[in-house]
Amino acid sequence: MTNRSNPAGFHPIRHDRLLQEAVHDTYQTKGKLPEPTVCPDCGAVFHAGRWQWLEKPKDAHQASCPACHRVRDKFPAGYVSLSGKFLAAHEPEILQLIRHREAHEKTEHPLQRIMDIEKTEHGSLITTTDIHLARGIGEALHHAYQGELEFHYNPEQNLLRVNWSR
Repeated sequence: MTNRSNPAGFHPIRHDRLLQEAVHDTYQTKGKLPEPTVCPDCGAVFHAGRWQWLEKPKDAHQASCPACHRVRDKFPAGYVSLSGKFLAAHEPEILQLIRHREAHEKTEHPLQRIMDIEKTEHGSLITTTDIHLARGIGEALHHAYQGELEFHYNPEQNLLRVNWSR
């Protein structure tokens, strides 16, 4: 009979438990991409473990980034619904604030983009490639113009719905 000892910090696998993924996102990269990798659609570069805006390296691998993949599939991660009389009266400046917020976020985080802004029966609907941008847009609108702000997060789908009205 042998007596096994485990090194410090090592925990044996328990076969009586199933490990559950916290968030299942089919658009998240399924492993480490070779570095450097360039997205052929937007030009973002995967370097040092994340997507960045860098000079395109020579002889880089090519793979679509998760944001371009979502845009191509028309499958947003964030929805921002805008409504109310204030929106109708101030729509151009509100849309300018939203575009400014996207530009600010996109400089540091290439995967945070607006997919579409469309008119709806009650106002406008903005779709984003990332839940953080949707939340940031909602918070920026609330900070600038107050109004009613609601967040509805669906962890199973990694989806955020933001409703702002005034």
